[in-house]
Order: sequence, then structure tokens, then C-alpha cells
Amino acid sequence: MNNREIADTFEKIADLLEIKGEVIYKVLAYRRAADSLRELVGDVTEYQERGGFTEIPGVGKAIAEKIEELLSTGKLGFYEKLIREVPETLTDLLQVPDLGPKKVGLFWRELGVVNLKDLEEAAKSGKLRTLAGMGEKSEAKILAGLESLARRTERIPLALAWPAAQEILAKLKPVPAVKIIEVGGSLRRMRATIGDIDLLAAAEDSKEVMRAFVELPDVSRVLSRGETKSSVEFKDGLRAQLWVYPPQRFGTALQYATGSKEHNVRLRELAQKQGLSLSDQAIVKPDGSEILCAEEREVYEILGLPWIPPELREDRGEVQAARKGNLPELLILDDIKGDLQTHSTWSDGKKSILEMAEAARDRGWEYLAVTDHSHSLGVAGGLSEEELRSQHEEIKAVQEKLGRSFRVLHGVEVEIRADGSLDYDDEVLAEMDLVVASLHSGLRQPRQRVTERMLNAIRNPHVDIIAHPTGRLIPDREGADLDMEAIFKAAAEHGVALEINADPYRLDLDDVHARRAVELGVMLAVNSDAHSPEWFDLLHFGVATARRGWVEPQKVINTWTVDRLLDFLKK
Repeated sequence: MNNREIADTFEKIADLLEIKGEVIYKVLAYRRAADSLRELVGDVTEYQERGGFTEIPGVGKAIAEKIEELLSTGKLGFYEKLIREVPETLTDLLQVPDLGPKKVGLFWRELGVVNLKDLEEAAKSGKLRTLAGMGEKSEAKILAGLESLARRTERIPLALAWPAAQEILAKLKPVPAVKIIEVGGSLRRMRATIGDIDLLAAAEDSKEVMRAFVELPDVSRVLSRGETKSSVEFKDGLRAQLWVYPPQRFGTALQYATGSKEHNVRLRELAQKQGLSLSDQAIVKPDGSEILCAEEREVYEILGLPWIPPELREDRGEVQAARKGNLPELLILDDIKGDLQTHSTWSDGKKSILEMAEAARDRGWEYLAVTDHSHSLGVAGGLSEEELRSQHEEIKAVQEKLGRSFRVLHGVEVEIRADGSLDYDDEVLAEMDLVVASLHSGLRQPRQRVTERMLNAIRNPHVDIIAHPTGRLIPDREGADLDMEAIFKAAAEHGVALEINADPYRLDLDDVHARRAVELGVMLAVNSDAHSPEWFDLLHFGVATARRGWVEPQKVINTWTVDRLLDFLKK
């Protein structure tokens, strides 16, 4: 079994235990192990050879033994026993909007519902409304949820969720009763994909805010409406939920709603050690009195911690680092001094070199690299060697027009061919200011072969950056099955930077890989892959991914001055 298969097994165990009614800490233990395995760099079997599975974050002795059993037999006795007690098809019911483990367990025990078909039949026949806590409205909501499920994907790409959330915020901020309104959940943590859009507002009177929310344009259904929480579904299938808190309680509410669950568990443990209780409403002292936090920073201060940026809140050591004063100084958008992967009308870009360069200069940057595609990528209008040399003359002309205050670098995004060779000879590459190498085809090759292709590119003395290393596209295409650990070590050895591609459908390197790369001494570049000046606005997604990977500015080569960057490229 591979990492993903083992992770999926543990995720199912967590769901089934929650339906069964097990204690939440046992459920969270399996979820944490599943997340760690999905994010693991390298194959899980490597841990057998270097100290055991307990070295994997979130994996204790009991779960380590289960990984060993799965790897050696392909089966797990604990899981087999569990699905004899709780039908595994019940996990499918958790996909139905607003249907949680308690209700699923109720339907199973009382009506024998074990799958989505059973649930639909029970709802249509009126059986669900007879159960405790249910009624006609609840039954109708489940039927509507089943219909909605057929239209929805499991996770929403950040590329869709972020602009949708900003549009909602823009419409709700002018509401007179709204004092503050923010996004929460995995969207505030800037995960590559999210569930629903979570919003939190501070207001003394929630009624006006809730009315404005449920009456937003493009709302197709109001899923629930209350004084403190409402939920809606838009015409495009996206869902959003809004909580409204009194302003004096907004800090604890925002912290709680941002998550992650695991981060919040860690904070609650810290609070308990100090004799405090932490919730979305307040911090409660032993005598029952409340400490109200209007601002989120106050929550962390009371617990004796510096404020932890939302992007770090995944229980990956951020609380421990905060207690020791070792939180990183994270990259911010203003640190970026130029973009090192962009395209012009010479290949598949929409604007001329001059237009791209002027737009970059107007943003206050010091430089821009024009990196049009090489000839093998015919679908993108890749350049022949002759065209590449002609392009150089245009770049010289643009540089003369812009003067010395801004530098235009002549680069190329060279294709890594199926056999591992590059699209241009070394003599051609040596003429370039910057060489970016990338994979666009053969991503499904066996791991050893596709990894060797990438390593060949990294070892080439003219290659400066590897673009979007795995080639993933969210949510439609998984990345190549690369041995990332080998790639990181080679990149560090040969002084080749790896790119975090800011296109929100890529975000490649991802956050986990970015953190590991930096740990091994690899330099990064955060690029927009812009095909028009508007794409420069995507850079904040790449910066957010870098922040999730604990990346500091000095580790990103396009935060450097042009002189330092040129020195790096020459070396």
C-alpha cells in the first residue's frame, strides 16, 4: 500500500469511530495520522529503515503498528473488526450537507440506513421525520442536500473560493451593523482547497447582518437562518456560512473558527494547564468569570504566546515554536522584487514584452524575467532557437527604452523531454540570463523514470529554476509521482531554485514540500507564471503557500536585489 491508500484507510477509521460515538481525541488521532501520511515527503516504507513510523508527525505507537500491518499484509484487523460493527458505507452519508456523524448514527441504528440510497428512500417515505430531533423541515433539507451532493465536488479550489469570498465581503462590509467581517476556516489559512466559505462578523445586532447575507444576489437556497448563524448555497454550488458575534467576543470567535481543529486542540490543552477554558465565546477562569477578547491577538497573549499567523495553524509545531520564541518571520507580498517566470506574445502570452515589463515596473519591482516556452511545447507556441535569438534583440530594445532603473532578463522555460534531455543545446542555454526547466508531459511515468528526468535537468549547469515541479493542476490532475527528497537534495547540491507557482490551480510546490525543501538548503522562487499583467495579482496565492511552508524572505531568490540575483544566476 502507498501513502495515500494508508491515509484513506485511517480517514475512514476516523469517520466510522465518530459515527460509532468514540471519544473525539481518538478520532482526531486518526485524522492527524491521515493528514501526515498524505503530506509525507518520500515513501512511508523509508521510515522502516530509519527509526520507525513514530518519527512521522502525529503517529504514535498504536498507529505505527497499524501502518506496519497494512504494509506487510495489505489489510488491517482493527479496520475489519470495525466495519463488522459499523458499515463502512455510512461514511458516504457524511458527504450530505449538514449531516453529521450523530445523525448518521441515529439513522443507522433506528432505521437501518447504511448507504445514500437507503437515506433517500427513508427521506422520501417520511421515515426520517419520525426520529428524535427530526421533522418535516429536516427531512426536506436532507433531500435537498442529496440533490446538491450530485452537483458538488469534494473540495473547492482556492482559485474559486477566494474571489467568491472577497465578493461576499465587499457586499457585507457596507452593512451599517457590521463592525468587522473576516473569512475564517481553511480559507483564512489559505489551504489549496477548502470545504465551504466560513465568514465571521462582529455586530451588536445580528438581524440586519443576517438579512443582508441571506438576501445576497445569486443565493439559490437558504440552508439555515438564525440570529447567530446562517448558511446559504449560491447558484454555482458554492456554500457559505456566516456567524455573528458581539464585538467584545469577536477575537475568540475568529481564532476558533480559523482552526485547524488540531491547532485548537493544542491551544485548549495549553489553556487547561493554566486553569483556563477556551471556547469561541471567551476564555473562562476557574471561578467561572470570563475574559473577553475583542481581538484575536489577545487570545494568544493570555495563553502566553505571540500571535500565530493563520497560515501556520495546522499543528505542525507552530505552538511549540511560539512558546520558544522561534516562529519564523514569514514572507510577505511586499518582499517580492520581481517575477522570474512570465510569458509574452512570443509564445502563449497575451501581451508584448514591453507591456509586461512596464506593468512590472509600475508595481514597484526591480526586474522581470521573460521566459517564453521552448519549441517542444508546440501547443504553447514554443520558440525555435532562431526565434529565441530574435527575441533577445527585442529585449535589448525594451531595456534601452526602460533605462537602468528596471532590468528585463532574457529567460526561457525549457521543456524537460520524455528522455530527460532539454529542448535546447547547452550552447543556446548558456546565452540566456535565466533558464527555467519544467515538465509538461509524461507526468504519469513511473516514479524512478520521471524523477530521473527531473534530476537530469537539475544537474544541467545552465538550469537556474525548476518550475511547478510536480505539474499538478487542482483539482483535475495529480502531480507526477516524484521522489521529492532526492530532488531537494540535488537542487541544494547544484544551487538550483525550486518554484512555488502562484497560479491557484497549481500552487506547486505545495506548502509541505516548500518547508522540507528549505530545511534541506534549497532556495525557492515565488512566480506568477503570468501570461498577462493581470496575472501578477496571483502572486499573493504563492506567497500564502510559502507562508504555510514556514518560508522566510531570504530563502526566496526574487526577494533579492537585482545585483544579488544576477550574482546567484552567474554562479
